[in-house]
Amino acid sequence: MSDAIKHECGIAIIRLLKPLEYYEQKYGTWQWAMNKLYLLMEKQHNRGQDGAGAVCIKLDMEPGLKYINRLRSVRLNPIQHIFEQIGENVQAAINKDKDSLHDWHKAKANIEFAGELYMGHLRYGTFGKNIVDNLHPVIRQNNWRSRTLVMAGNFNLTNVDEMFNYMVDFGQHPRYYSDTVTALEMVGLYLDEENQKLFRDYKNKGIANKEISHHIEENIDLNKILASASQNWDGGYVMAGMLGHGDTFVMRDPWGIRPAFYYIDDEVAVVASERPAIKTVFNVDYKDIKEVSPGEALIIRKNGSIQKNLVRVPRNKTACSFERIYFSRGTDKDIYLERKKLGELLVPKILEAIDYDFENTVFSFIPNTAETAFYGMLKGLEDYLLQRNKKIISENKDNLSGEMLDQIFSLRPRVEKIAVKDAKLRTFISSDEGRDDLISHVYDVTYGAVVPNKDTLVIIDDSIVRGSTLKDSILKILDRLRPKKIIIVSSAPQIRYPDCYGIDMTKLGEFIAFQAAVELLEQKGKAHILDEIYKKCKAQQFLPKDEIINYVSQIYELSTYEEVSKQVASIIKTDSINAEVEVIYQTVESLHKACPDNLGDWYFTGEYPTPGGNKVLNTSFINYKEGKNERAY
Repeated sequence: MSDAIKHECGIAIIRLLKPLEYYEQKYGTWQWAMNKLYLLMEKQHNRGQDGAGAVCIKLDMEPGLKYINRLRSVRLNPIQHIFEQIGENVQAAINKDKDSLHDWHKAKANIEFAGELYMGHLRYGTFGKNIVDNLHPVIRQNNWRSRTLVMAGNFNLTNVDEMFNYMVDFGQHPRYYSDTVTALEMVGLYLDEENQKLFRDYKNKGIANKEISHHIEENIDLNKILASASQNWDGGYVMAGMLGHGDTFVMRDPWGIRPAFYYIDDEVAVVASERPAIKTVFNVDYKDIKEVSPGEALIIRKNGSIQKNLVRVPRNKTACSFERIYFSRGTDKDIYLERKKLGELLVPKILEAIDYDFENTVFSFIPNTAETAFYGMLKGLEDYLLQRNKKIISENKDNLSGEMLDQIFSLRPRVEKIAVKDAKLRTFISSDEGRDDLISHVYDVTYGAVVPNKDTLVIIDDSIVRGSTLKDSILKILDRLRPKKIIIVSSAPQIRYPDCYGIDMTKLGEFIAFQAAVELLEQKGKAHILDEIYKKCKAQQFLPKDEIINYVSQIYELSTYEEVSKQVASIIKTDSINAEVEVIYQTVESLHKACPDNLGDWYFTGEYPTPGGNKVLNTSFINYKEGKNERAY
């Protein structure tokens, strides 16, 4: 993706199922789980570079001893910063008592991150400022361990306002208005109720208070708590949490919008946002890594027992297709094949665009994340040439010469590494501030690979969101090579609608496909349609979310898919660009063919899986018409 888009966060959970002594004896260190957490977070660092956090819970600690420790960082390399601090704490303890290095009893007593239960989180901030207080995991402290709650999530709720008002009506006074705090307090509300109910039940049986605490920890019904807390959540989410005494949970939204995977054996239970992270870190088979099902909660009790329960009624699965196109790492075997297929399915349109002229066409990709789709495109081109060659040979089998065969087989796709990314510079401008001034220097081009004024340059990208990087940087750089024509190919369809489930794409007016559709209305003398849609959107602005209709789709109904693509090309081709410019988009039909298990396509089609989606879309269009440069939720 050439545009800088913030998106889903990442979670990592490790629960040791045996005493620390076991890992010291088998693996030579009680730090085994801590080291695995570091790797599990690093293998998912693509999911969050704005900040990171980690929590360790020590099981069965004596009263008066700290049993929860947390570190969070918004430094440039937050994961490294967190584990440097952990390492310093470990080294300080070892300096005081060398036995702490291998004596797990002393380590657990004296070292902050020596424990049995770990949670890590990686943040891409899409709600609130990028400060430490906004980082996960978040903690709801209490002197009763069974009331202490730690949570982290990969999520976005569209109805935070409803949940916030619910808590106020319940008599609470929330200190902050944010999706994270609201989710934490909603779970905390029902956690308190369950604790209080159990306390009364055991108290009525004459059990002493100290013993009641143990009974509550053993019998607390997390399934009921999670079902009650999340019953009205509208959005995409994977919520992970830990109770102070050691129970752990991960729950997924009923539509399966956000991803979560887990692995369990007799030593450890692991949860992560991406499957290859678990496979790589723990060296296990793919078949042993399972997916948390939509509406399901995976619960790991303090005693090590595992439960899988439905806490929400599953809906039609609409898992986010952008995970497959771009966000998740392409090292997942299925994602790798799907991205290749996305590139391959674009070949017929590409062949038409270059008029089947392989001799004067150069194929490449930008950015690096588009490389897998590029390989798929290359396979499709080679398959076409194979069939072409077979046909020519079949038609001329009686008078084939060696020279003719050489000529037939010499025609191959011209593949070049045209754009080279300056990785250090990209790291330097990873925050929004300063990006616009420096973005044009992120890529260098390979001079001499394109024949000036003769060659067509085909560049495949994962997706085109705003188009600003294409317009302000990439096209200008590519045009320095003086190609006759530049064809930008997007492996994703036209992004026409805002996301509301965790991707920072909420401002409708920023989408280049939307801009193109609006310009087409103006060219066709139908700009008044925008005002009519605005009136309809305003009229339903305060209706319940499940009554709101998608009127924005009417903007796109008045132009063909190809017309929008051509207008996008017109927008990104500034007067300084000498080459002809064409844009080719993936179709939604081909997307579903390539990614059959991730059918969530609301940013392409406007078909939101939850009622809150249309509410966000409605607000986004109103903001656009009223000139408000703000998020729609």
